[in-house]
Amino acid sequence: MNTSEAISAHAVAGLADRQLDWRHKAIPATANGITHAEFLAAKHTLADLQTPLLTLDASALQANADRLAEWCAEHGVLLAPHGKTTMAPQLWTEQLNRGAWGITLANFAQLRVAREFGVRNLQLANSLTDPHAIEWVAANATAQAPILSWVDSVGTVELINNTLSGADAVLDVLVELGAHGGRTGARGVDAAMDVARAISASPNLRLVGVSGYEGSLAHTADDAGLGAVRGYLGQMRLLHEELLAGDLYGTGFVIITAGGSAYFDDVVTVLSPCISTGAETGGPSVDLMIRSGAYIIHDDGFYRGISPFSREGNQPFRAAMHGWARVVSQTEPGLAILDAGKRDLPFDEGLPEPQLIGPVLGGAMEPLVGAEITSVNDQHSFMTFDANTTSVRPGDVVRLGLSHPCTAFDKWTIIPVLADTEANGDQTVVDLIHTFF
Repeated sequence: MNTSEAISAHAVAGLADRQLDWRHKAIPATANGITHAEFLAAKHTLADLQTPLLTLDASALQANADRLAEWCAEHGVLLAPHGKTTMAPQLWTEQLNRGAWGITLANFAQLRVAREFGVRNLQLANSLTDPHAIEWVAANATAQAPILSWVDSVGTVELINNTLSGADAVLDVLVELGAHGGRTGARGVDAAMDVARAISASPNLRLVGVSGYEGSLAHTADDAGLGAVRGYLGQMRLLHEELLAGDLYGTGFVIITAGGSAYFDDVVTVLSPCISTGAETGGPSVDLMIRSGAYIIHDDGFYRGISPFSREGNQPFRAAMHGWARVVSQTEPGLAILDAGKRDLPFDEGLPEPQLIGPVLGGAMEPLVGAEITSVNDQHSFMTFDANTTSVRPGDVVRLGLSHPCTAFDKWTIIPVLADTEANGDQTVVDLIHTFF
């Protein structure tokens, strides 16, 4: 791989040569057998596609990517977006081109995808416990193309040591702090210090930082939720200070990382005092890294309500994804059945939100006031509406606002990007995003 590039431009550009066919449910039958590049050259529009459908908005994607990149630069923090949200190298490229340090992933399979596309700097926000994964990282991580991973127990340290016994390999790891009721992570600073000492004594591991995830401790932005997040982040800071005092870091360049797309502002408020060049302390330099992933897509549900920029009312992110579904049945007053369900649209962080309705895909639409998706089946959605004020007919098309991009993208191998998905916007297909779940 070319380690002068953040991601292989050649590998990403090669996606334009991929043939489109029946395997890609977003692609119309009329485009069967042509390439991605040929499809775009034909200047297709939303009207040429079919339902059910997920689309992206090019202008919103750009605005969101620019917004967080500028915010990170203003606050002096690194960004390693969580690539598992989209698993889309084309979108990773947009993030890396705006200065992101690298890409964060969640598992071994995702690491392989990222390295196949030449992503230079990688972080696994998880512990390596699969021997195959441990051996692969040992063989593929270099000083020029690092792969950071997390460790949260002495048992994991022992497992890695046993797997790499006799091997001339040293893995860069961060000790992960958890919290009671959270997900992974050593339970408390004392337990994390025990893990750090085990790492320090390991011939195959080097401690390069502290990691954690505050998002598993809260799901709201009320006082209780924010209090839990800030208290946990304070414990991360305490752990870092104790590691410095104990001289347990094995490198002169330390990373402290936390921060999803819901509380990254609190991460920076609590942990930015840890940032250091090392000159003033005589210790290692310290960088703070956030890992927001959903921000580039954002949504019309969970993240719309909890994102720091939404809470501040200051240039919030824009929803860059929408669902499109047709009415396939309207046999009861006030009830319409749509042709998109769990296999097509996310539902785990809130059901889809009816926004617009029109007689044809790609045609004029009007606001759909008072309608609600009440439940979803595998391939259908149940939409209620006021039959006295709203007319809904079989064949009508509904635009849906969606919640949680992480569980939207995994349902689509190709996602068309429209120039603008607003009601009267430019609906030309300007790109096709390939995903690799």
